[in-house]
Amino acid sequence: MKFATTLGLAMAATLSTAACSERAEDETAQAGNVIAADTAATVDNASSDVEAATRDASRDVRTATEDALAGAENSADRAGAAIGAAADDAADATGNALTRAGNAIRDRD
Repeated sequence: MKFATTLGLAMAATLSTAACSERAEDETAQAGNVIAADTAATVDNASSDVEAATRDASRDVRTATEDALAGAENSADRAGAAIGAAADDAADATGNALTRAGNAIRDRD
């Protein structure tokens, strides 16, 4: 009887250990699935953040380029206007000099 009781307790312990092992395996698998899902979500979020940052940087570069080109165009327009004004002043000065030279020649006679 003592042997039967010991054998029964040993079998009960073995069955409960097996059940615990199976439960532990299930919980470990579930934890692994949760970790994998969290990792996937983190990678997706990081990817989205990188895409957004790239899009923002591209927009900023495009805007800076457009601003720089507009500034260069305005500078070229102002330079062209200044050159045109200087050319007009030079033409006026040349015309005045020719007029004075012509008057001087006429007055000499």
